[in-house]
Amino acid sequence: MSELKLPTEHIDILLSAAVAAPSMHNTQPWRFEVDGQVIDVYLDGSRTLPAEDPTGRAMRIAAGAATFNLRCTAESLGYGTWLGLAPYPEEPDLLARIVVEPTGTPDEQLRDLAAQIPHRHTERHPSDADPLSQSTKVALLQAAYAEGAELTWLGETEVNDLLDMVLDTDLREIHDWHRRAERAHWVGGDRSDDGVPSTALGPRSISYPAAVRDLGTQPADRMRAESTFETHPDLAVLSTEHDQPADQVAAGMALERVLLTATREGVTASFLNQPLEFDDLRRKVQRLTQRPGHADMIIRFGHSRPGTGTARRPVADFLPKEQP
Repeated sequence: MSELKLPTEHIDILLSAAVAAPSMHNTQPWRFEVDGQVIDVYLDGSRTLPAEDPTGRAMRIAAGAATFNLRCTAESLGYGTWLGLAPYPEEPDLLARIVVEPTGTPDEQLRDLAAQIPHRHTERHPSDADPLSQSTKVALLQAAYAEGAELTWLGETEVNDLLDMVLDTDLREIHDWHRRAERAHWVGGDRSDDGVPSTALGPRSISYPAAVRDLGTQPADRMRAESTFETHPDLAVLSTEHDQPADQVAAGMALERVLLTATREGVTASFLNQPLEFDDLRRKVQRLTQRPGHADMIIRFGHSRPGTGTARRPVADFLPKEQP
């Protein structure tokens, strides 16, 4: 496809940054093919969540986040990028095709965000009592807008309505053993390269429902220590105008730009996405924003202790076996 080739060490750096992106239950549902200066991002069909993500929307969002990390890191290496999202309808697993070329005019914003990739992590501990500053909220709004998405902050009434939806999802799951079994496959215990280990679950909330998702499924995880979470959480909904596969990948790029911007601002994030896993509740979440569109993520922002991310698989696992 391309006569020019990226150096092997640069490919390793680019893909290591890409796979540092968040994914539902840390499934890391992507794979890559590199041909010269072209990097293709595919879904990995072996890492699906058929009970909790039957349409693959969360997988496509995760792939978009990985794509954004790749773009940022390319800039830090002196490259520019241009890309097409879900470029071929006949190849539904191909979500992004990225061309990486040397540039003399780097995107300083992306280069700046590349430095935040190693520090971003999902924070499931309570936030302190300090609300986000208005300047930080504006910076996060602008980050979403830069990638064609919208971030809407929820007021107290909307937060309470959202927590009612969280309760609704929990009630729906009581007799859904498929969802519980799927989560147990990916969450809890000791995990070395994927999934969410028990050590990353954070404490349980004393109050219920709370603006933090308790992923614990195993008996030991359900007996974790309890803690008091913020009474007035900073919650926002990330949404896109349309809801085709390319829009969901774009939502992932917007998500990662928001998360890296938050990291730069000293702000952590976690997700409260369980209402989005049911179509009727997803529509209700979008109505909370009082804007048209499709809700893709519910994000809780706060100020928490420094932490580390969950483990990732080796880069070689994401490439075809015949590639270095």
